[in-house]
Amino acid sequence: MAKPKSQDAPERPLHPGVIALGAALLAGGFATDVMYAQTSIWQWANFSAWLIAAGLVLALVATLVLVVDFVIGRARRIAWIPFLLVAAAALLSVLNAFVHSRDAWASVVPQGIALSAIVTLLLALSGLRGWRVTDVRA
Repeated sequence: MAKPKSQDAPERPLHPGVIALGAALLAGGFATDVMYAQTSIWQWANFSAWLIAAGLVLALVATLVLVVDFVIGRARRIAWIPFLLVAAAALLSVLNAFVHSRDAWASVVPQGIALSAIVTLLLALSGLRGWRVTDVRA
């Protein structure tokens, strides 16, 4: 007799996918910062600002989804190191959004590109765990 689906394996949390999408946008912001630093074409700076803003929106959505994961029981407890890496990346991205709101060259070089590089590095490190900032419910 087959077991009901709920007894086979724990359901996977929803937040890793949303974190990964936001991380891709923020890493894209770093890539467009590099393009702007190399070419001085102002549209690359605009792309960076847009990607960072969209990544921050997805960070907010990921936070809400993380709360839902806890409420419906898909997540058990916080894994502090990945959580702190993602949280630090989000906070630095807020600062980076303010830096990118400047005009022209000062919006990216040198502070904007440095912040984007740090955020990308933090998110890459948290991605090693599969974007999960919690333990799966056993």
